[in-house]
Amino acid sequence: MQLCNLKDAVPLLKGSEKNFEEISKEFDPEAFDGQEGVDFILETTKKDSVLIVAVGKLTNIALALKKDPSFADRTKVVWLGSNYPEPGEYNQDNDTIAMNYVLNSKIPFEMFTVRYGKPSGTDAVSVTKSEVNQKMPGLGPVASEPIEGRHGGSFSTFGDYSVNLFEHIFDHIDHQGSQQSRPLFDMVALAILKNPSWGSTQEIPAPILIDNQWVERPQNQRKITLWENFEKEPILTDFYSTLERPVPISLHPSN
Repeated sequence: MQLCNLKDAVPLLKGSEKNFEEISKEFDPEAFDGQEGVDFILETTKKDSVLIVAVGKLTNIALALKKDPSFADRTKVVWLGSNYPEPGEYNQDNDTIAMNYVLNSKIPFEMFTVRYGKPSGTDAVSVTKSEVNQKMPGLGPVASEPIEGRHGGSFSTFGDYSVNLFEHIFDHIDHQGSQQSRPLFDMVALAILKNPSWGSTQEIPAPILIDNQWVERPQNQRKITLWENFEKEPILTDFYSTLERPVPISLHPSN
């Protein structure tokens, strides 16, 4: 936020630390883990038309539904998560019970597949280390106040900081071959909101995850939207061109 000169311009609130099951056991709607973030979601959706892009576990969304079921009538959730129809994915596995709670609700829900190692998920929209080193330096707004990087150093643009982050990420993950690459995951969901033609959708009866296996429910009247088959090249082209000519957006919540 600071690199985009938005520090203190919009709220940055803390969500839940525990998982949905732990918080739900003795749920007090006026005092629970993650209340500040959940209450902000609930109050904001009462005032404005808001689309929620969830790029982590779904605990906060499930808690909002538990505290105020009418929340489902006021918004839509876009979630970056799951390897559906196969098991295993970071956001999914970090709070499976919250995910199932949301799938069993009536809130409009769109799921962006990750699908590690397969061409049909967001995992396939990746950039190489050399590409980042070549294209990212200096991109983005110039921050009025620089930040200190996670690995040290001082940075005034997101482009410069991303080069530093990308350099260090390969200390922690194992890659085969000479071209080290990293998927951009969350960014893909945001790109599709700009241009839905960069992915394909299908409407499916909401499944459920039981014992780490997806269970289909073909008779389920509850439908969700599944996003897959993302267009890597136009998404990346838009990503770079946006950072080359950054334009501040309106801070009105509905935008």
